[in-house]
Amino acid sequence: MGGKTRTTTIDRAGSGYVKVHFTDVRLMKGDVLTVSNPAGTESYTYTRDLKSSLTATIDETGFWAMSITGSTAVITVKSMFSRVRADKITRGFTDAEFAARPSTQSICGTNDYKDATCYQTSNPTEFKRSGAVAKLLRNGSSLCTSWRVGPNNRMLTNNHCFTSTTGIEVWFNYQCPTCGGTTSAPVTKVLAASVLKTDRPLDYTLFTVNNFTAISSFGYLELDARVPAVGERMYVVGHPAGKLKKISLKDGTANCVVRAVKVNGNVAQSDISYMCDTEGGSSGSPVLSGVSHKVIGLHHFGGCPNQGVRIDLVAAQIGSLL
Repeated sequence: MGGKTRTTTIDRAGSGYVKVHFTDVRLMKGDVLTVSNPAGTESYTYTRDLKSSLTATIDETGFWAMSITGSTAVITVKSMFSRVRADKITRGFTDAEFAARPSTQSICGTNDYKDATCYQTSNPTEFKRSGAVAKLLRNGSSLCTSWRVGPNNRMLTNNHCFTSTTGIEVWFNYQCPTCGGTTSAPVTKVLAASVLKTDRPLDYTLFTVNNFTAISSFGYLELDARVPAVGERMYVVGHPAGKLKKISLKDGTANCVVRAVKVNGNVAQSDISYMCDTEGGSSGSPVLSGVSHKVIGLHHFGGCPNQGVRIDLVAAQIGSLL
């Protein structure tokens, strides 16, 4: 590269994120590859030691850089002799593409979920709990929700979301700073590191992340290892359709409540049911009691009523690992 700084911009108008794959990678000592947004407020740096970045997903032909929130990624190479080529990208849906997707049965009547920020004043406890909830971007293309469970480096999501951590991005603070906003506050992203335990019948995956210190300030949720009462107030926090973080607190004008317990899920009597609104991408969301504000379920099915795995059953299997 002759000691020059070279820059390339990739723009996909209307996309929620851009994720770039690099091949033919030959970074020499002292050379730097940076992927950022145009303002430079989100930036990931890669050197000869790709693993040290903690944000590179290395594969047989090169590596995927961490995604850039928004529609534009700026690639900068500062080098003497480097060689690197961007050969493919993935990106988020535009609003029009979202609207054209098949309808979901998980919105029960009118859509009553709201931006998490909308509840900051009226429901401060529910809002505070939402900080521990993160969006998952799976291999640059599909979406789920996850959340910190307990004070240590532990995250929980569905087994059907993933069983291998390769290419799993975890986005904290992907939420609008104002009620009804359309852009996100600054996002903190880490990669999933290792699966500690996963189970298909109860549809959970317990995992760790790289660079835990980066996300330790977002708080954590606690498990309420009991069968909740029918009629108990509850709410769901997640990223339906991969959107900015939402809290599903209402069913029409009333509070969401537990409709039934010991409902058949992947196995007999494994679930609770409710009419809180969810969508694809909500999988893995915590279902919280409106009484204890601890987790009573792990959302995994739509259908109205929607369903979550009983957390008392999950806790019996993962409690010793927390």
